[in-house]
Amino acid sequence: MIDIRLLRDDPAGTTAALARRGVDAAEVAAVIAADGAHRSLQTRAEGLRAEVKMLSRAVGEAMKSGDQPRAEELRAESRRLGDEERRLASEAEAEGEKVHQGLLYLPNIPADEVPDGASDADNVEIRRWWPGIGRAAAEPTRLAHQQVPHWEIGAALQLLDMERGARLSGSMFPLYRGAGARLLRALTSLALDRHSPAYEEIRPPTMVLTETMVSTGHLPKFADDAYHLERDDLWAIPTAEVPLTSMHRGEILEESVLPLRYTAATACYRREAGSAGRDTRGLLRVHEFDKVELFAYATPAQALDAQADILRRAELLLQDLALRYRVMDLCTGDLGGPSARTFDLEVYSSGVDRWLEVSSTSWYRDYQARRAQVRYRPAGGGPVQLVHTVNGSALAWPRLWAALIENGYQEDGTVLLPECLAPYLGGELLIKAP
Repeated sequence: MIDIRLLRDDPAGTTAALARRGVDAAEVAAVIAADGAHRSLQTRAEGLRAEVKMLSRAVGEAMKSGDQPRAEELRAESRRLGDEERRLASEAEAEGEKVHQGLLYLPNIPADEVPDGASDADNVEIRRWWPGIGRAAAEPTRLAHQQVPHWEIGAALQLLDMERGARLSGSMFPLYRGAGARLLRALTSLALDRHSPAYEEIRPPTMVLTETMVSTGHLPKFADDAYHLERDDLWAIPTAEVPLTSMHRGEILEESVLPLRYTAATACYRREAGSAGRDTRGLLRVHEFDKVELFAYATPAQALDAQADILRRAELLLQDLALRYRVMDLCTGDLGGPSARTFDLEVYSSGVDRWLEVSSTSWYRDYQARRAQVRYRPAGGGPVQLVHTVNGSALAWPRLWAALIENGYQEDGTVLLPECLAPYLGGELLIKAP
């Protein structure tokens, strides 16, 4: 969450910054008003508490002097003030909860460099890459034989069975088989090998507590998009970012160990609640998918370099996989709630003739760390500070799997995979019909 001091010290500037993200000024004003009421009520309650203590001492003195009527009078006044103090304390607590809930729903303040915009249509393309870019100026064209969507290729070569996946779990739960399943496993192994040992490999739980989801900003605002096991009050993770963000929840780290870098390969689960009727064919939008995540805890001075490193690693993987891609600077209207700045990587997939997002690399400032209370002790002394968190996918597999199948489709109906996968596929890069 954002720092409440920003709302107290610069309400106009903070309101204007959040307005860039479409946050109504009234929503911000409500948090500011609740904070003012909370502090005022707290001050009044504390004043009454002090008066009650003084009256208690006065009662004792009256009792010592034998002035029983005065003692009873003071007791009555003490009870009256005590009742009033408890009422004010209760009201203060209620206003404090309004502040807390309001802050949980407010998004992060966007970095100054984030382009303004209302939707993904306003995202800014920074650069694009394709195989041979250094030798040939022309961007590759869409070949006629590659204008076949991955779900048709997958069915023909028995790599992907969406029908049986739906029979098992419902729509948008894919079932990979044979060479299709091996390709998924090969991609995960390739990515983990490329990121280790610079990033420590973690295998976290994929079911987490409510407070773990709150720490990243997925709750309470995005509860409808998550899978919840009510009996155990556990949530299926939408990304490994969730458990990694809370690995050091409540801890104070030494600056000397930062940045801490982790990678994790997990299944991820998303309801895609707002996607009814959109991109539901094949692997364009699914409820369960595998992803390799990169994550870093950093000091504020290290955070942008940490983000750049994750983005670089994701790009290098796409280059090794010989996939044409572009880098997008997300605008304020498309920025995820907790993010201060995000870069997306989109690969071109010839069969569907579309750019498909396969990675998001985000810098959160201290937004998540404030929720998770992850802090560090500066090496030069001084008060402890909140860390900054950075994460990114390197990479998410369903759309990338689709792009590899579509872009590698050959005129004879086979699929040719990139050379970098050979060590993970026993050297067999050509997928043929069984």
